[in-house]
Amino acid sequence: MLEAKSTAAFVALLSLFAGDLSCAFAPSQDVPRGSNLFAATIDTSAATTSNSLKSPKSLETQDIMGLYEERVQKTYGRVPLTLKSGLGCKLTSVDGKDYLDFVSGIATCALGHANPELIEAVSNQMKQMHHVSNLYYIPQQAKLASWLCENSVADKAFFCNSGAEANEGAIKLARRHAANRGITDPVIITAIDSFHGRTLAALSATGQPKYHKGFTYGGKMVQGFEYVPYNNVEDLEKMVNEMNQTPFLDKLKGRKRGVAAIMMEALQGEGGIKPGNPEFFKKARELCDESNALLILDEVQVGMGRTGTLWGYEQLGVIPDVFTSAKALGGGVPIGAMMARGECASELGPGDHASTYGGNPLACAAGLAVAQYLSDKNILDNVNARGDQLSAGLESIAAKHPKVLGQVRGWGLLKGVVVQPGAGCMPGEVVADAMADGLLLVPAGKDVVRFVPPLIVSEQEVKDALSIFEKVVAARAEKLGS
Repeated sequence: MLEAKSTAAFVALLSLFAGDLSCAFAPSQDVPRGSNLFAATIDTSAATTSNSLKSPKSLETQDIMGLYEERVQKTYGRVPLTLKSGLGCKLTSVDGKDYLDFVSGIATCALGHANPELIEAVSNQMKQMHHVSNLYYIPQQAKLASWLCENSVADKAFFCNSGAEANEGAIKLARRHAANRGITDPVIITAIDSFHGRTLAALSATGQPKYHKGFTYGGKMVQGFEYVPYNNVEDLEKMVNEMNQTPFLDKLKGRKRGVAAIMMEALQGEGGIKPGNPEFFKKARELCDESNALLILDEVQVGMGRTGTLWGYEQLGVIPDVFTSAKALGGGVPIGAMMARGECASELGPGDHASTYGGNPLACAAGLAVAQYLSDKNILDNVNARGDQLSAGLESIAAKHPKVLGQVRGWGLLKGVVVQPGAGCMPGEVVADAMADGLLLVPAGKDVVRFVPPLIVSEQEVKDALSIFEKVVAARAEKLGS
């Protein structure tokens, strides 16, 4: 009976689509009958046939950097390194040089490179069925959603392709939740130096004006975002109180302003590896409860075990209403998720939000492989042990060379060390020095070198990384005469 009802509903949905399509393709009254307008369109498209296509195999690929210069938009500042293969925590360049990877695709390749279990899961799924529409039930999606919810405070999950998309979903959910409370002007409070993604609303939520330049309308980004200093309880409380008051003139127009959500990273990654303060997040939880607003945690970089717990909110002792994940969720296969609990988990209905590729069989097979590996191999124990080892090593190097390095901070295997203002170099230069010696690192914020190895990194690999880094720092210290 349920199957019959579902089929009937689907047929009704297709009928609706068909009605829309018939309108879309109805001949215009402005086009005379017998006109060859459509014929001209067909003739033009017919000019591109399979015989005229250039095969990828026929293209010259010797000069990769030249091809990038000619054909790829320059949205990244790339380093002069071309990689061809990887295994575990090692990457190999086209020149045959090996590198110890402490970037892991920026906290993405949780299981390292060429992980056998991930390869098997993705290969088997490709042979079976890699993509179908979300119009149908997808077993892999249901199973991954179940695993995520069973291992968190979430009740339901929405799948997409990236962290930015997961955060966009969370923003839409917060606005819908606010609208259902009669709020016409919903405000989402985020942090200065935050980073939530490159899509327009996620970028608007990002509290870094340098990323907004050139993307505004009348000097403004998407409206409805306010920023406070990260970990500042007093400023957060003040902002919530202010945003819950509707300006007098707006009230006369029947508008109502209110806080829809407080949206924070559990640890600021791109902002410089700044861990959240439990007291700050406790206050954020209280303020959301008082305002009937949502507490949203962006766990795109810290989630899926990188902090030593599966989720960053576990480090803070708070329960979010919504949290987002991506990066490590698929071990390098693109997938994102927005998880929610309680009533807000059912806030969005059919047509309110969607993603063509979100939660397809291939991506979810990868997610399940990562989940199984984390569960079977006690990876969180390794993250904590190797994280402690990494911290101790970095603190020792910083103590030896205090003119070059400062504070070491972070959780688990997401660590950063501050490059001192008087070091005579920027984090990017330290990263370049390390790369020359076979260690891949990545800057974070204005003054931090970031260490984000795969979660499977071994004790010996951490020792090797620290040895290379100490050599690099010692050379910089020697230039300073320290």
